[in-house]
Amino acid sequence: MEFSESQRNKCAACYRQFNRLEHLVDHMRTSYHSVHEPTCGICKKHCRSFESLREHLIGPLPKVECARIFSVRGCNLCLDILGSPNALRAHRGTCQLSRGNTGALLSRMANLGIQDDLNSRTRGSKVVALGCKMVGVEPMARWIFAQGFASSMNMKTSSSILMSSPKFQSQTTGTRPEFLRDAMPVKQVQRKIQDFLCNGEPIWKIRSRGGKARILVGHGLDHDLDCLQMEYPTLMIRDTAKYPPLMKTSKLSNSLKYLTQAYLGYDIQTGIQDPYEDCVATMRLYMRMRSQSHKIEDYPLASDPQNRNNFASGRQSELERMTPDEMLEISRSDYYCWCLDTKEGS
Repeated sequence: MEFSESQRNKCAACYRQFNRLEHLVDHMRTSYHSVHEPTCGICKKHCRSFESLREHLIGPLPKVECARIFSVRGCNLCLDILGSPNALRAHRGTCQLSRGNTGALLSRMANLGIQDDLNSRTRGSKVVALGCKMVGVEPMARWIFAQGFASSMNMKTSSSILMSSPKFQSQTTGTRPEFLRDAMPVKQVQRKIQDFLCNGEPIWKIRSRGGKARILVGHGLDHDLDCLQMEYPTLMIRDTAKYPPLMKTSKLSNSLKYLTQAYLGYDIQTGIQDPYEDCVATMRLYMRMRSQSHKIEDYPLASDPQNRNNFASGRQSELERMTPDEMLEISRSDYYCWCLDTKEGS
């Protein structure tokens, strides 16, 4: 099949056009386009994030034809295109989630009998969510009062572990000294959480495939783990604040409050903030991202040894003879797509 010069210099993923073919090759070398990028269901344009896809569909300057079809058959939460308006109405019933009754923070904390609930109900979970709230008012305060765990298999499963803190932000957290009277020392909390996450596997032996350790989901987990004075292998962390498809820009994260409203359809963090509610939101976001259906590739990451020479400078002449579709075929993602957790059997 013959290609015009303009077609040969047009990226098959983002549709950006270049004056020279070598510029297109350079673009493909640094863009890391892949089947895992958010993609318009109408024109098939690849976007770096769902925010970019949203701009493409319903932003101030959307693609006119895509915006027209999306207004009739598009879901404003998952950004999928349905087959008909009737299918869209049925889809919204499952895509639109509700805050539900995750339990009032004060009533749960007042009942200190549930403060150590990492029991057999959660032992079988391969994925857990962690949420922490600061209660110290000192700038260097490192104490937190609760961790909430939500099982990927049972959203009603929860655990709370309370830690003592010298000062409180009661207006935000609802915490009062009597709630922490029998709280665990920080060292004991660290051991319990780390034992639960590692699930009997030494932390230095944890691997991404075939191990017993649990995937840890959260929002801003660097901060949470720092508060706990804990470390956990990066390969087992799924952070909604750092996941490229959910970020505002390549360096700027969206808040959990915004992500929950934009992609799940309900509000959180109103009034007293409940860490368990944050856990449920991050777990739902994770499961929504994980459930995406993408093409299966043997080596999906650009960092995989098998892909490191795909766009090597030594192949410049060979790459310039390829069509844009052929270049896209060998391009790989620079981030780990959470849909791969399903393929790993997590």
